[in-house]
Amino acid sequence: MKRILSNLKIGQSGVVLEINIEDIEKKRHLLEMGLTKGTKIKVKKKAPMGGTISIEVRGYELCISEKEAEKIIIF
Repeated sequence: MKRILSNLKIGQSGVVLEINIEDIEKKRHLLEMGLTKGTKIKVKKKAPMGGTISIEVRGYELCISEKEAEKIIIF
């Protein structure tokens, strides 16, 4: 069963396996921000009611939308 980033709880970690975002510009932006295959990520904060998710990537904090997080497959 595939795990997705949006299902991780605060404090949990994973490694990016795949980004399934069809919008090329959004996908490119995430890749430029360091969300590439094999990158370790950790959930730092989650906004209530499905707003944004704050993750630690390569030593810095990045906020992405819940919808984007639903498209990021991790292991």
